[in-house]
Amino acid sequence: MWRDEWNRRYAGSELLWTVKPNRFLVAETDALPPGRALDLACGEGRNAVWLAERGWEVTGVDFAEVGLEKARGLAAAHGVEAAWVHADLLEYDPPRAAFDLVVLLYLQLPADERRRVLTAASEAVAPGGTLLVVAHDRSNLDDGHGGPQDPALLATPEEVARDLDGLEVERADVVERRNGAVVALDLLVRARRPW
Repeated sequence: MWRDEWNRRYAGSELLWTVKPNRFLVAETDALPPGRALDLACGEGRNAVWLAERGWEVTGVDFAEVGLEKARGLAAAHGVEAAWVHADLLEYDPPRAAFDLVVLLYLQLPADERRRVLTAASEAVAPGGTLLVVAHDRSNLDDGHGGPQDPALLATPEEVARDLDGLEVERADVVERRNGAVVALDLLVRARRPW
């Protein structure tokens, strides 16, 4: 989706999504000691705010100005601070080896663009740090619910894992996201930069 489309989606006083953090983010990072975190495609900031509440020094990046404005408001409402960066991830160059945690949740891009963003995300991970990628899995088209219906915007855990140069992949799975009887299939890749 283009920036203008996301700004329209984020318009209005209510959050587009929930204020609760992504369940996979919680499960995969809750035990990590706080440090510096980078939330790429942070949207309205729910995950960045959750991390900040746990003591992380968070930078959230998104190309939708309306989403970032809501993220600022959400952080203020929760009494936490974060740095908010307005940038297109296809052009954003985060500091190298600067973050103990980099998260990229549900950014659906064609393969060549996905690789560019994943390369930048990987390079931003500090020694001993973690990268977490969650997105709609390609299998969701036929076997799950929701998400993009264009297969060019979907990947598999194996494809994402191959794009993570310099990181050791700890987990690369298809995971179920249930909402009552409705099941969506997501890819989840967690990787770490060696010391």
